[in-house]
Amino acid sequence: MTAWVMQALQVQKAEADRLRRHYWQLYGTTLAGLMAEHNMDPEGYLHAVHDIRFDALQPDPDLAAQISALPGRRIVYTNGSAPYAEKVLAARGLTGCFHAIYGVEHAGFRPKPERAAFETVFARDGVDPARAAMFEDDPRNLAAPHAMGMRTVHVAPEPHEAPHIEHHTDDLGGFLARLR
Repeated sequence: MTAWVMQALQVQKAEADRLRRHYWQLYGTTLAGLMAEHNMDPEGYLHAVHDIRFDALQPDPDLAAQISALPGRRIVYTNGSAPYAEKVLAARGLTGCFHAIYGVEHAGFRPKPERAAFETVFARDGVDPARAAMFEDDPRNLAAPHAMGMRTVHVAPEPHEAPHIEHHTDDLGGFLARLR
């Protein structure tokens, strides 16, 4: 991302890295900041920053089994693009575990944590927040779903205390197994 910002804005690495972090904090994603402040085309950015290798990711058959055993409709919603999410799922051995995959493009390029972004994706999929749960690694992205009536689970190595986080786990597979 930093390299793309450097090239697109013609700035040095330190400034590009500062802008990338600033936009992420202020807008929810670097892309949203680039769009808001520089009128950048999201398609070119998403294609460039998601053109990466997935060698570091390993399949997790136990997690795949736990996700597949969950009742109801299972969707992925990411601030990345849907094609990127599909590649991540494939690298983790999770292809076929979800009924739908939504990227930032499905929310009109509005990012999580914006409530309107969630509303757009949930309406598109027919999600009833009162009958759903949101699993997320960024605590900011759980506030809107919680306010909409969803159960919320923070998935990260370190817990984050906030009123909109109902559960925390650093072991998603184990957490899902305990739910069942």
